[in-house]
Amino acid sequence: GPLSKGINSVSWLPSVHETSPEVISGVKDGNEILPLFPLGGIVYTPNSEHVLNIFEPRYRQMYNDILMNGSKRFVVSMSHPSIKGSFAKQGVLFQLEDLKEVSEQTQDQIKYICNHKVIGRVKIDKVLNPEVWTTRDTYLKVEGTIIDDSKEDEEVAGDQVYGAVAAAKLSVEEQKLKNAFASLVDMQHELQEDVRFTKASVDSFAVRPGSGEDGLWQTIRLWQSYTEQRLVNRQNEMQKEFQNKLIEFLKQEKGVKDEELPSAIGFTDLSPALQQEVSELQKRMAIELQPLVLESTLTMQKILEAEDHIERVELVRFFIDAERKRLEAKKTLQGMFSGGPSSLGDVASTSSSDAVAIPTGKEDSTKPSPVKDDQEDKDESIEGPKQSIFMDDPDAFQ
Repeated sequence: GPLSKGINSVSWLPSVHETSPEVISGVKDGNEILPLFPLGGIVYTPNSEHVLNIFEPRYRQMYNDILMNGSKRFVVSMSHPSIKGSFAKQGVLFQLEDLKEVSEQTQDQIKYICNHKVIGRVKIDKVLNPEVWTTRDTYLKVEGTIIDDSKEDEEVAGDQVYGAVAAAKLSVEEQKLKNAFASLVDMQHELQEDVRFTKASVDSFAVRPGSGEDGLWQTIRLWQSYTEQRLVNRQNEMQKEFQNKLIEFLKQEKGVKDEELPSAIGFTDLSPALQQEVSELQKRMAIELQPLVLESTLTMQKILEAEDHIERVELVRFFIDAERKRLEAKKTLQGMFSGGPSSLGDVASTSSSDAVAIPTGKEDSTKPSPVKDDQEDKDESIEGPKQSIFMDDPDAFQ
């Protein structure tokens, strides 16, 4: 399958710690020199919008520079999960849409709050100043090629498959993708999955080239949201038993009433027994959930690397089929144990909560915590919680 080589299924640049600085004598035809802003283990997709909070001096400088030179754009690439200073070869191009200076309001903790639009993909050839990653004197610069998917999409849309007669007709590959999605949705509803697409979503499922409402990138983002939501659901399941014990502890030991239950409690305020349970829960989450978060991230990066629309269609179909097969295996297990829909075989998500603040269950988390890479690859983006679009509700999406 596309991820059979694990982490090496996607392409990575050599670590900056093993790379020599480049003397810029010229730029290869078609290439550009661009700032690089690595953002942890997050994969961004074209035609999406994002807000970043900027506080680190080198990135304050980067924003000042792109405003001064008028380019207003930079490359964002995912950090390697285990090799320090290595980044994915395929990144995306962020274009700055709006910037607010908030130093005064935040006591200089945050310099800028910036809105961006992802306007394309970038294939990175090399890092030009790798030595600054360690010194943090300034930001990284890369040489790379900006990939304009709109041209390729227009060509696909204009070829014989999409001729005048086929203006409203799908290609064979696109139709197979729609059929695969329909099969998955049927299986989700048969098993009464907590997180599922609605049956009505089959008709509006977007598979075409381009960035419009019927474009495949819409579906790719939808799939990313779906996997995140499923992972959050699994994380909440793992925390639920502990949360019930925590609520009982707050009521009996601390005399807290139902209406006074806090959304979080400090680790040191817990009893020794509950502290031990928190530690064990965090270990279980790390073992069970983090590999699955990595798989989800690599899935998105693999799709981002696809050469053209048809390859993206085939990759998305592969991952949808894999999810359907997972549910079929779950159905078989349920039959063996003759129970109703359960969480057997459910995929989990990420990450242990910080030991300083333990959720009590009064407020459910809305997205899984990202798996931390190395501290040096720290993510500067603090985005608002994503709204759930998949609900445990018979009428959801319908």
